[in-house]
Formats: sequence, C-alpha cells, structure tokens
Amino acid sequence: MYPCRLTPPVLGITAELALCSAMFIIGLGTAAPPQRYTQQECWEVFQHSTLSKQLNTRGRAIVKKVLTGNNGIVTRHFALENLQEAFELSSDVLHARFRKQAPLLAVQAARRALADAGCEPGQIDALIISTCTGYLCPGLTSYASEELGIRSDVMALDLVGQGCVAALPNLRTAAALLDSGRCGRVLSVCVEVCSAALYFDDDPGVLISACLFGDGAGAAVLALEPDGTCPRRLEWKSSASLLQPKDRELLRFEQKQGRLRNILTPEVPARAAEHAASVLRDVLACANVPRSHIGGWVLHPGGRDVLVALREKLGLCDHDLRWSAVVLRQ
Repeated sequence: MYPCRLTPPVLGITAELALCSAMFIIGLGTAAPPQRYTQQECWEVFQHSTLSKQLNTRGRAIVKKVLTGNNGIVTRHFALENLQEAFELSSDVLHARFRKQAPLLAVQAARRALADAGCEPGQIDALIISTCTGYLCPGLTSYASEELGIRSDVMALDLVGQGCVAALPNLRTAAALLDSGRCGRVLSVCVEVCSAALYFDDDPGVLISACLFGDGAGAAVLALEPDGTCPRRLEWKSSASLLQPKDRELLRFEQKQGRLRNILTPEVPARAAEHAASVLRDVLACANVPRSHIGGWVLHPGGRDVLVALREKLGLCDHDLRWSAVVLRQ
C-alpha cells in the first residue's frame, strides 16, 4: 500500500492522505512545458531585470539565496518561450497565459493517461479538473473535453481553489462517483500554471513562492475494476482528511492589483507535518493497517523545508523521500 499525501493547499492548511476502496487507478499521465530552466539561469536573468532594481536589498538577497542556494531544486518547467516573459506581469498577460497553457497541459496529461489505460475518450463518464492558478468560465473541463473528444453528456466538474492538496479531493470525488454507480470510468486531472500567478514585492513569502514552483499537469483514469487488457492494477483503499480553517492565513492566495499574490509564512512546514501525522494515525487505524505494512511513500514536495518537516514528524528517512526529492529537484 502506498500512502499518498499532498499538503498544504493554498487556501487553509489541509492534510490529506490516501491508502492505495473500491477504485483502481488504471492509467497515469503527466505533462510539463518543454522549456526547462535552471535556478541559476533564473537568477542570472532576474538580477539584470528592471524588477530586481525595484526590490529592496533584503528582497534581492532572498531571491539570490533561494535561486542559487541548495534548496533541493535544480530546474523548473515554465510555459515561457524565454525567461524575460516572467516579468510581463499585467493581469491581462497572466490570464492569457493561463487561458492558453492550462488546457494544453491538461489535455496532454489526459491523453497520456488514456493511452496508459488503453481507454478511449468515449468511455469516460466523468471529467474532473482541479486548478488554483487561474480562472476560466466555462471552466477547464469545457476546453479539455472538446479537445479530447469526450462525449457531450459527460459529467464535468471543475474544482477550484484547493491549492497543493487538490489531487486528493479530486480523487475522492471520483471514488464517490464510481461508488454511486453513476460512472464506470472517471478522468481525473490536476493542472497548475504557476507562471500565470507570479507576483513580486519585498515580502519574503511572496519572493520565496516565486522561486519555488513551476508549471505542469497530472492525470489519472479511474475505474471500479481494471479490465483484462489493463496492465496497471493500483487499488485505492482508503483516505482521510483534516481541515483547519484557523490556519488559513498561513498559506493562501489573495487578489492584489488584479493578480494572484501568494501568502506564504514560515510556520507552514511544521504545521503541515503536524497535521499530516494526525491524519496518518487516523487513516491507518480506520483501515486497520499497521504502519509496518507501508512499503513506499509519496509526499507533496512543496519545498525542501516541507519535506524535512514531514521526514522528522513521520519518522522517515531520506530513502523514503527519494521520489518526492526527485520531483522537487526537477
């Protein structure tokens, strides 16, 4: 069994954990922009930019430390033809970037998941897409279903504003739809275009956020049972969550000057790890699974400090975090 935990979300600290109930992940796919930039390249461009000169001395020092220091990140994928575009920050430019790139990445990941499952778009009964780095109405499901050729009677659900934790509510919604008998197969997608939510000012949390995240999407095809032709058999066993609204101000998006501005506080790693440990205890007890039966860990790589805090609080080792560390590094 492979516990999966994604924390923390942008809107409130939420801990989620799933043990891999009557649902199977029969196909997986990911997508990222082809442009990948090293952190050192980001620093070289930033330090010569007009924006850099608008920050105070402390702000520039923070950016340099994060981009050139050993924080576990080496490269980032951005939907930018060149890094100069990162400083084109009008609300219209950022929205256009999200409008173009979010459907593109979502569709790429979805096609790969469908191919992995050996599943045709016409076999999908529900499409669920999660995002928090932009807003479209009609939502991303409208664009993705059209491009993929999914049936017009598909159940389409757009989940917005759940931040880093979005994959788990998305998958739990899929499990509920399958369990209800309304759907035979569900296509689940999460996509973020963080380059469409860039913001710079002298606040340390804002600057650190701008130096951490990239663009990409992930997708899964979900079914009650794998068919005989499906090579993948990953069973979803149980899940649990913990919502703490009192922690909302520690990590969230706000709207400022018509743009998304990320609020990130130093308390986040420790608080997220504390809640993760609580959820882990509860879900293992509910599923009657001994801790010793866990064979692998997949943890949300929301930064080096988040992984360190999770490792210490959950009693893990670097080997347990190796997959998350690779994602963070790339």
